Amino acid sequence: MENKQSRGIIITIDGWSSCGKSTMARQLARKLGYVYIDSGAMYRAITLYFLRNHVDWTDRSEVRDALGHIELEFHYNTALEQAEMYLNGENVEYVIRDLVIAEKVSEIATIREVREFAVEQQRKMGQKKSIVMDGRDIGTVVFPDAELKIFMTADNAVRVERRFRELFDKNPNITIQEVKDNLEMRDHIDSNREVSPLRKAEDARILDNTDISREEQLNLALSWVREVMDRSDG
Repeated sequence: MENKQSRGIIITIDGWSSCGKSTMARQLARKLGYVYIDSGAMYRAITLYFLRNHVDWTDRSEVRDALGHIELEFHYNTALEQAEMYLNGENVEYVIRDLVIAEKVSEIATIREVREFAVEQQRKMGQKKSIVMDGRDIGTVVFPDAELKIFMTADNAVRVERRFRELFDKNPNITIQEVKDNLEMRDHIDSNREVSPLRKAEDARILDNTDISREEQLNLALSWVREVMDRSDG
């Protein structure tokens, strides 16, 4: 596959919270030598800015003004072999993973101005192709013409357990009920918001990873990449 990577494609990965979208996207990008773009980190960073600066996100003019003061960038951490989110020059990669951010990000991501701001930046990042981007509306709104679209899903109980283990390391006082309630809230907001609701693109391939390993899902995704590239060559 290496001899075909120079022309590059756009790979989008959408799906529900805690389905392992970011993990799979990172693995896939690393394997292909592509750039990984975590769109969720962008919305989380915007949420962090709003909370820190006490932005009233019900006031559209205040939102627009705040967005004008936000600069988002990804910088590659060679030691960790991953891109990290920078907000106005500050590395906020770990701050934005807190449950406080998770509780507000879906609400803030429903705001039209916020989504338009993020989508514009995401499209600029994809102009050179050879990217893997994950999120909620990447295959439906950001890159509707992407060569490969993947929609990830998993059993709800499995998603809750995965998210609980992830957050427990940072906050041992968190309960599994809190995690379950947060996921259900995010699912509802993501799938019912007026602007760019979460939905599977008609031409997306479904990847249910309830009962498969990370290695198995990566191999499946790589087989889809080969299929897409072989078809475009034919």
